[in-house]
Amino acid sequence: QVQLVESGGGLVQAGDSLRLSCAASGRTFRNYAMGWFRQAPGKEREFVATITAIGGSKAYRDSVNGRFTIYRDNVKNTVYLQMNSLKPEDTAVYYCAADSNHLGSSVWLEYDYWGQGTQVFVSS
Repeated sequence: QVQLVESGGGLVQAGDSLRLSCAASGRTFRNYAMGWFRQAPGKEREFVATITAIGGSKAYRDSVNGRFTIYRDNVKNTVYLQMNSLKPEDTAVYYCAADSNHLGSSVWLEYDYWGQGTQVFVSS
């Protein structure tokens, strides 16, 4: 079992940057692909980024590609989401998730474990 704890959210202005962290428990972190998802009020959960178990491949939703970067540290059991040039439409609760399929996915149903979420609010 994997437990995930996100941190790093907050209130920022448009154009600012934030780095989200997701710390995982357990010694099998390196066996999981990791993903970031977000959910804004009244909207469905949406894919943001994913990274394979060994970090060799990444994927992003179109609207964040070029602004966000997902990366992981398998020694620290942590996955990060560096968010630059933030926009008001990035406002949401951000969740990290672990997928026992090493390749990762953009489909939230395929993930096995979820964190509690961290709020990001971007003002205009």
